[in-house]
Amino acid sequence: MQLDVNDTIAALASPAGSAARGIVRISGPDVTDALVGLFQSPDNAWRATRAATRFDGALRLSGLSSPLSTSLYLWPNTRSYTGQPMAELHLIGSPPLLEQTQSDLFQRGVRPARAGEFTLRAFLAGRIDLVQAEAVLGIIDAPDHEELEAALQQLAGGLSGPVVDLRDDLIELLADLEAGLDFVDEDIEFVSSENVIDRLLEAHAVLSGIVTRTVDRYRTQSRWRVVLAGLPNAGKSTLFNALSGKNTAIVSHVRGTTRDFLSQETDWNGLSIELIDTAGQEAGSGRFDATGIEQSAQRMRQDSANAADLVVWCIASDLAADERELDHAAFMELSATSANVLLVHTKQDLDPSAIERTHGLAADVRISAATGEGLEQLAAKIAERLEGSRRGDRWMLGSTAARSRQSFEAAADAVAIAIEAAKSRRGDEIVALEIRECLEHLGHVLGETLTDDILDRVFSKFCIGK
Repeated sequence: MQLDVNDTIAALASPAGSAARGIVRISGPDVTDALVGLFQSPDNAWRATRAATRFDGALRLSGLSSPLSTSLYLWPNTRSYTGQPMAELHLIGSPPLLEQTQSDLFQRGVRPARAGEFTLRAFLAGRIDLVQAEAVLGIIDAPDHEELEAALQQLAGGLSGPVVDLRDDLIELLADLEAGLDFVDEDIEFVSSENVIDRLLEAHAVLSGIVTRTVDRYRTQSRWRVVLAGLPNAGKSTLFNALSGKNTAIVSHVRGTTRDFLSQETDWNGLSIELIDTAGQEAGSGRFDATGIEQSAQRMRQDSANAADLVVWCIASDLAADERELDHAAFMELSATSANVLLVHTKQDLDPSAIERTHGLAADVRISAATGEGLEQLAAKIAERLEGSRRGDRWMLGSTAARSRQSFEAAADAVAIAIEAAKSRRGDEIVALEIRECLEHLGHVLGETLTDDILDRVFSKFCIGK
């Protein structure tokens, strides 16, 4: 990402379209010069200010007969978000006015900002690290409240803080080891081998915890995945239509109508959910007499269940006695791989007293998708189960977990080798070498050691003006 940070740049920093307020952001060494003749206040005190200040005044835009009421937020020094002189012009959010403001700035030698360039400058200036830069993008793109909370926590140092503390501890340990190497002839011991091992074990425990949580977070989805499962003709498709509010699934009394799976995104009381209707589950889904289509459908059903945050197991209230054993076998097969399962008795309008207990368990909810009975209770129960389950730690973004997972794993491996070297007394030089290896990988996470391709990968996802 070859960009000149000494250029003065500008871009629209508020959402596109009409609004009560629009913001044009400017950053670079020539911010003040670019505003001369464009922004005016009663005494033009803004031109001499040395501290971050707000000024009320007006813009004199080309082609506009009268001045436009505007507020200028000015950071004339390096104590800004970008670590450079920076300004924001807050004016009426009219697209033509915002476009003309940018056009006038560009005529004064200001360059249009590239995608993510403001945050990139903040990163290069050391105002934020790479993990926090990713959090800025996470805040912008957050699909729900939980993802927003995760991004805000990451921006506040929820991940960077522990990593920086660990890095500082290892640097201090490395300094102690290397000081001892410098005075090896004098037989001066700056740190005992027992202390080295203890500190390394503590570092490895921290890294192992981060690796586990990173892997968990990497596997999570931005939406909760709720899968409807059960025997063929258990009422899953009717329930799918009722919960999604759309008649997407084909409903039929013929067994096995659903061969594929259907997916519908929906929101319940602030929860973003991906609702999935699967093919009816057969006990022993790999049976030799199943057709190719049936086997494919069963594989898709199993894959969907494995990736689900919650499986809603549907049992028809009019289930025949000879089918209950099949239902039990299929349910046990599913339970072996899916921990979070909700038992629901469907078709209560047909025979509300037919099944009292199933698989030794009372039903969590009894419903009739046809009449609407129990649907609100079911939605509440699903929300309760989802909120109570642990779908990976929401302390970091999935994008950060994906980028940093291998670095954390390599850092933990390096510390493990250092521990073994210290215990077997292979020499402080070997221990120090592995600590340096660990520090390099932690540097990759924070962005202290990086390459242009990493910067491109992170900042190319930003929108312009951020």
